[in-house]
Amino acid sequence: MTTASPAAPVPDVVDLIRAKRDGGILPGADIEWLISAYTAGQIADEQMSALLMAIVFRGLDSDELQAWTAAMIASGERLDLSAVPAPTVDKHSTGGVGDKVSLILAPLVASCGAAVPQLSGRGLGHTGGTLDKLEAIPGWRASLDNAEIVRVLREVGCVICAAGAGLAPADRRLYALRDVTGTVESIPLIASSIMSKKIAEGTAALVLDVKVGSGAFMPDLGSARKLAATMVELGEAAGVRTSALLTRMDEPLGRAAGNAVEVTESVATLRGEGPADLVEVTLALAREMLTLAGVRADPAAALADGRALAAYRDMIKAQGGDPDAELARAPHTMAGPARRTR
Repeated sequence: MTTASPAAPVPDVVDLIRAKRDGGILPGADIEWLISAYTAGQIADEQMSALLMAIVFRGLDSDELQAWTAAMIASGERLDLSAVPAPTVDKHSTGGVGDKVSLILAPLVASCGAAVPQLSGRGLGHTGGTLDKLEAIPGWRASLDNAEIVRVLREVGCVICAAGAGLAPADRRLYALRDVTGTVESIPLIASSIMSKKIAEGTAALVLDVKVGSGAFMPDLGSARKLAATMVELGEAAGVRTSALLTRMDEPLGRAAGNAVEVTESVATLRGEGPADLVEVTLALAREMLTLAGVRADPAAALADGRALAAYRDMIKAQGGDPDAELARAPHTMAGPARRTR
């Protein structure tokens, strides 16, 4: 007769809070239990809030952060993209006013031979969300199930949609809590939030566009570099080829800010009529994505010869939208000419 091994003792949440408050290092097993228990509703919000605040002040070291991110990924499912024949690569931006790059970039990279599974979000703070912008197109759907995501990727080469409820659900709960407890501004927590979703989406490679400047979430170069390095480390540790570009966000990107007008400007850019700053950033990110995906192609040529615009139209149609539909117009408009040149 064999006897079962005794179950490991359940950690005490208050002990974990105290340990992090006092600058201690949390064991990986305790972090795994903590995220799992919180996602399951077994830990009170006020206790997790206290721990998050301790992390804001004390941080997480590399091992803790990798364990924290892995636990968030393990809280849900992982998207299986093995049926997609092309190499997969995604991009994430930390956001900024007028940042419509994704609308151009995903079809541009797809038209060059890679597959882009872009799970995007909605507006946050003063930055507009990619999904909000695309929903200005009549009929376009942001919510796709996993089978639809794979189908669109196989047929078109790119998809921009909402992350399903099953991907990193721990992040959804934690982010909502951070938003109301003043614990958003923490590089480890920002990095794990972004990377848990990106790793769970199953992409083989990822390029990070970390905005820096007066209009960015990271206003100074030092903190932007630290965030970029932290996210790259998390991606590489999880087996995702990851790199980051730091791009300026001291003024709106392009000339349009707002959902429908940004869609219009994106289509104009795909026709070869985009503003220089928007084209520059988009091409830089496209070249980096194609390099990580192992695809040799010139994105500038794909932008110039219409391939990228064709891929955009196919993507919109595949998600129920009408790329030729007239977009909503504001009932009141006003021209605001600049008082001086630079």
